[in-house]
Amino acid sequence: MGIKHPFKTAVIEFNPQLNQLDNNMDNLLEAVTEAAKNGAKLIVTPEMATTGYHYENRQSILPFTDTIPGKTTKRFEEVAKLYDTHIVIGMAEVDVEDGLCYNSAALVGPTGYIGKYRKVHQWATEDNWAHWGDLGIPVYETSIGRIAIIICMDSSYFESARIVAVKGADILCFPTNSTGGSLSMLQAWAEMNGLYVIGANRSNTETDYHMVGASAVWSPLGRKLAETPYVEESQARDETVILYADIDPALFENPAKKRMEKRKPDLYSDLMLHVGPWEYKKSINTLEQISTENYEKKISTALLQYEPVIGDKKENLKKIKRLLADAAVKAKEQKSELSLVICPELSLTGPVNSLSPEEIRKLSEPIHGVTVRDMRRLSAEYQINIIFGMIEREENHLYNTVVLLTPEDDIVTKARKIHLSEADERWASGGWEIVIANVTDIGRVGLIVGSDATFPEVAGIIAVKRADVIIIPSCWHGEFGEILALPEKIMENKFPFNSMTTWDATARFSQTKTLIANFIGTDIGCKGGSALYTPDPIYGSDMPVVASSQNEEVLIVVNSKMEQNWWFDQHKLLLSRRTIFYRPLVKKIKM
Repeated sequence: MGIKHPFKTAVIEFNPQLNQLDNNMDNLLEAVTEAAKNGAKLIVTPEMATTGYHYENRQSILPFTDTIPGKTTKRFEEVAKLYDTHIVIGMAEVDVEDGLCYNSAALVGPTGYIGKYRKVHQWATEDNWAHWGDLGIPVYETSIGRIAIIICMDSSYFESARIVAVKGADILCFPTNSTGGSLSMLQAWAEMNGLYVIGANRSNTETDYHMVGASAVWSPLGRKLAETPYVEESQARDETVILYADIDPALFENPAKKRMEKRKPDLYSDLMLHVGPWEYKKSINTLEQISTENYEKKISTALLQYEPVIGDKKENLKKIKRLLADAAVKAKEQKSELSLVICPELSLTGPVNSLSPEEIRKLSEPIHGVTVRDMRRLSAEYQINIIFGMIEREENHLYNTVVLLTPEDDIVTKARKIHLSEADERWASGGWEIVIANVTDIGRVGLIVGSDATFPEVAGIIAVKRADVIIIPSCWHGEFGEILALPEKIMENKFPFNSMTTWDATARFSQTKTLIANFIGTDIGCKGGSALYTPDPIYGSDMPVVASSQNEEVLIVVNSKMEQNWWFDQHKLLLSRRTIFYRPLVKKIKM
């Protein structure tokens, strides 16, 4: 299909002036033409690049709108045809049939007009004049690859990028007017979905709203290929910057695309639920007593990070006991009550990649076997909830299972890994349930087993079910995710060293605090980084806390109440999801 050799892409970091349509068009065309003359085969412009962004109502923006296709696309088509390139134009659209307006982007190419995208997930400002997008999220086949477009606030919903990946996109174009938040999701969406992502932002201030530049191009491996400088408000500029990077079609096939073959759409139907405010009220009332007690008592969670002895349950139990004792002392020093302890995936055996299926079977146990009894004793001794991983045996099947024990109950809550890695497939059967449990002092807990986190559908469903916290026991060794590579100034406080894209994105797209316990060392090189990730580190809410990559340690996290009435929170996320367009995620689509 199409082009096989690397080609150049260009980001036009363009700063339109409000209500100056003609000047904006002329200046934008000049910049696009320059990029085309320099050999760019795909050129992306910012959101609302022809008009500026802040309009109070439909009447104020209507004189600056155009149909798609229309006069605007025709002018850019001439450049595209002359220089054999493709151009994404952020613009305000009016529909001639009914007069409705949209925050849109058009795609033109060497053969003329190709298609358009109408913004599906809107931010408050354009809600004053724009109708929510009604075309879904299309993917367009072109001579340089399969191209999709989403816009700004869309990036806060994992479904946006996931839908185009499921539809087979290679390149995701991202026009935005961003203060940093929307841009900060792009690295994760590139790596998680195996897409080239091209983000085009502005770097000026419009009606007291400052856009920070930091336009960037990310590879399908989650690696930054190029980026413009982060621009603080005191440095706001109106001049245009053009950023170039190379796209290699050889990377259209990549590890994330391969992982997506293991999706299980039959399990994802709850993504189609739209939870209204009446159910939200019921949910809050149900948990109100737990939440009030929880946050008055200053409760702590301990994340245990250690290097396991492969296959030696007794030695690993000793390590857990030692770290648990340390955790109790640290919690006491912090004058908090230790309520929850989280161990890594396969806690008592360590990752079993180097063992034969026969050796692994010998390490397996029924759910009420020795390991659960040992961990139950610890739960009772310390009066804490414990989450750990084990090789579970049921009849002739083995499962990579996470178990949650509470000191009051004999009931075991468990979650089995659903999407098996290649290492798991040698010995394990897949689970078939996304698990959420009510736990005293903690609330609603969603359990994710290791690499299931690479399937955002799992955490998405946990969020739809109103979880208070997501917990991921893991044995991550770099097989997915990337270390965050965002501009330091993009967030209110600096991201901790060793922050990882997949786990950070999980907390943010689900708007749910996320806790991870991971191993260090072993023959597969586990990378530590046990952590608390938070729903909004960019704008100064609770900040992430991340452990080292190579030390055995206990990371103590003091629980804090989930944000209520923040600019964006779980309640607002769930009310603003556009489930009518999410059906591709629950359909069986041949990759």
